[in-house]
Amino acid sequence: MPQRSHAWITAVAASILLLLPAALADFGSGSLGAGIEVRAPAGSGGVLGQDRVGTQDAAGMRGASGTFATSPVTAGGEADELMAAFRSDLELLIGTGSLSEQWSVVVVSVEQGDTIFALNADAPMAPASNMKLFTSAAALHLLGPDFRFPTYLLADGPVVDGVLEGNLVLYGTGDPTLGGRAPARPVGAYEVFLQALRDAGIRQVRGEVIGDGSYYSGNPRRPSWNPADLDNWYAAPVSALTFNENMVTVRVAPARAAGLPTQVHTIPEGAGVPIRNESRVAAGGGSVAVFRDHPDGPIRVTGAMRPRQVEVWRNITVADPPSYAASVLRATIEAGGISVEGKATAEGDPGSRGARGAPRVTDRLLVAPAFSPSRNLRTVAVHHSEPVSELIHPVNRRSHNLFAETLLFAMGRVTGETSDFDGGARAMHRFLVEEVGADEASLHIEDGSGLSRMNRTTARDLVRLLGYMEASPHVGAFHESLPEAGNRLGLRRMERSAAAGNLRAKTGTIHRTSALSGLVHGAEGERLLFSILVNDVPSTGAAKRAEDRVGIHLAGFRRGVPFILPTREGVSMARTEALRPFPQVDSDRDRPTVTDDRP
Repeated sequence: MPQRSHAWITAVAASILLLLPAALADFGSGSLGAGIEVRAPAGSGGVLGQDRVGTQDAAGMRGASGTFATSPVTAGGEADELMAAFRSDLELLIGTGSLSEQWSVVVVSVEQGDTIFALNADAPMAPASNMKLFTSAAALHLLGPDFRFPTYLLADGPVVDGVLEGNLVLYGTGDPTLGGRAPARPVGAYEVFLQALRDAGIRQVRGEVIGDGSYYSGNPRRPSWNPADLDNWYAAPVSALTFNENMVTVRVAPARAAGLPTQVHTIPEGAGVPIRNESRVAAGGGSVAVFRDHPDGPIRVTGAMRPRQVEVWRNITVADPPSYAASVLRATIEAGGISVEGKATAEGDPGSRGARGAPRVTDRLLVAPAFSPSRNLRTVAVHHSEPVSELIHPVNRRSHNLFAETLLFAMGRVTGETSDFDGGARAMHRFLVEEVGADEASLHIEDGSGLSRMNRTTARDLVRLLGYMEASPHVGAFHESLPEAGNRLGLRRMERSAAAGNLRAKTGTIHRTSALSGLVHGAEGERLLFSILVNDVPSTGAAKRAEDRVGIHLAGFRRGVPFILPTREGVSMARTEALRPFPQVDSDRDRPTVTDDRP
């Protein structure tokens, strides 16, 4: 192991060498393999103050051992020894001891543009929820940070003496926050609609309450999602009309005497979801299960409960989100004193909307629908979501899959593709390849959340994306969406370490897969972009402990020479500026924190 101490005189000499023009002339020179080209968004004036960040990388496939890159930006002497020792120690931290596991790791300096470490950088890997880094960055650029999802309450008949002679249509365009389960929104949108009906003088509705989710098309779930996940919140179906994150709470309570069926209720009330109760009260008790045999089938409640047993509550996905949203709206309106003669129904076929006079969308942008003059369809009220700059917080902090998939569908719609998984994937793929510079051959987008094991990317391309965002005008919103290490409301890992409060990264977890990618400041303030992808690992917990060790090690990175940051836009960046911590982000104290794909 090389010596890690060095004399002060050696450090000064090394710093002089580092600043020589020849040493800084071309970071991409050398013969150690392909460089990582990090592109800048159009009009941003280059990447991190340069037109190109060239890096060197010699990455081989790792089995029991692996190879990593050396850096062309070195000062020689003991600085080289320190870098070699850092890399050697880092390689020892990687792995859990399993012969089957595959690791892909890349670490790149923002300021210097060199590759600090690379292991299997170009190996296509399942990224799990690190896919959300692609989705949130693409949404900021393709939709824009101020983009909001509107939900319309429409009426298709005249109001005569306080009676709406027609239907109410609840028309969604993808807002994932409607209904209040998402902490970013209060439970109040339906009360706003109720008040709008009162303001319009409506006391009775002759027709139906129609939930229209036809703005999105295609399968609401990916076939490649694990069938065992489909009842759970992290695999909720995607719909243009979403209420309560397409989840309902089923309450099962015992009856007073043995032999009687249990009592089943829903939260919210009036959910209208089909439930088949097969459970009973038995003196000996037992257990109760709430599940579906098929994603589109009824909810089944089976098993037994003792008299006076504590209630069983189970959150479960709904099979028909537009019908669910319409049912709860109808119940809310009636509870508010407005009678509704018709039932709650759903509209899902875009081709049949003309028969009912529902809105006809003529623009792929999310704007007010074009109304049919012959049916006198008009807007009663409009509810808007938070902007995309806020919606990416639950995407990256809570790893919320439904929010990510909703953004994916919207990107398909507004870019002229289809508003489904495939259309969104094409839009995002084009952005990543043409704008970010991702390797097309190594990139496969199955969904926007990373829940599918069929997604593929490389650690190199995740670092490319992070570098692209460093030069993006949306870098602030992107950084603020990433969980912070050591924060119980963010990334609840690496507490009381050099990485705590200093590292921001997106986690990822699916079966036998773990990931961590983000940004950390080294001990001298140098910003490091990193990506760690782990596949085929028997224990994701062990993989995460290894990821934490790597993150902490990166937080201690030193070059061994006086570190002077380059200038950006002609303004010198002092070392104290580099050491400034990440900007503080609102804690969102009312938000439950889930850092992985599943609870």
